[in-house]
Amino acid sequence: MTDSTIAFIGLGLIGGSIARGLKRSHPEITIKAYMRTRSRLEQAREDGVIDVIMDGVGEELADCDLIFLCAPVEYNAAYLAQIRPYMKEGALITDVGSTKTDIHQEVTRLNMESVFVGGHPMAGSEKTGYENASDHLLENAYYIITPTAQSRQEDIDRLVDVAKCIGSIPVVLDYRRHDQITAAISHLPHVIASSLVNLVRDSDESDGMMKLLAAGGFKDITRIASSSPEMWEQICMTNSQNLADILSLYIHSLQEILAQIQSRDGAAIYHLFETSRDYRNTFTERPKGSVAPEYTFTIDVADEVGAISTISAILAARCVSIKNIGINHNRERGEGALRVSFYDQGAMEKAWERLEQYRYGLFRN
Repeated sequence: MTDSTIAFIGLGLIGGSIARGLKRSHPEITIKAYMRTRSRLEQAREDGVIDVIMDGVGEELADCDLIFLCAPVEYNAAYLAQIRPYMKEGALITDVGSTKTDIHQEVTRLNMESVFVGGHPMAGSEKTGYENASDHLLENAYYIITPTAQSRQEDIDRLVDVAKCIGSIPVVLDYRRHDQITAAISHLPHVIASSLVNLVRDSDESDGMMKLLAAGGFKDITRIASSSPEMWEQICMTNSQNLADILSLYIHSLQEILAQIQSRDGAAIYHLFETSRDYRNTFTERPKGSVAPEYTFTIDVADEVGAISTISAILAARCVSIKNIGINHNRERGEGALRVSFYDQGAMEKAWERLEQYRYGLFRN
């Protein structure tokens, strides 16, 4: 990476995670940051994540090679005009916003297309703020890069290098296509999850039985409803047309399903679940961008103290190294509670044979 001095305007979950990742891979770089909450900047400096606390958008940006806009999406565009007078020759601005059209239009309006390349790291958490940032949050996550009509290839490559430095997988897309895609795969699911939670809330009776029994699949598909309402309001408002288009298609599909249920059209309902299952099963569970095979299986164990350590001890006794263990909180599909991965085929088969001897229920992935 050639950029040696980097500034962050905003240092929340995503900005903080990028800064942490860059410091981990390139501890020699100088990182500056500004945000309204001074205490978090002081904590970031104490953590060794940033080197300089900026008082605002001003002269302190003059020696920066790369400037990240990591404020809420509605504020990022407003910072552009403030930053432009302080940029040195060759400096580049990028952002991390979940929607791209608004900021790209503002970049064009300000005649800043030659100094801007958009970005969107596609990872996050229901938790927000610098205190929840980590140097590995964006590992194996797609990092979408959205050039302008005047972006130089070397500037696009600079963002590609940043993505690789923090362990992300860079993908270059037109910003308009980015917003169409994310409306379908990210923004609509958040609307669905939140509306479903509210539907259950409004339909539940005074004993709260729906809430009590809401587990497994319901919790899985509504987890994202715990995200920041301020952030998602801004995302919906800055990608409203694409979201409205895909939401209209979704409403139409629900109306068709309603008609099929009312008419007791079992064949159509079967086709719904069959086609969605087959398509969903083509989604890989392995790390994005990985071409290496996965050596994994799941184990059916009771939810009791010592279950994981018992399995670890059984395998360790035969010198089987475990690469990773994940807990499956949802057994609705009948699979085991623990998903275990190994470094190679031999270790996986040896572990399978050993655990069969102890009469564990095992399931191939």
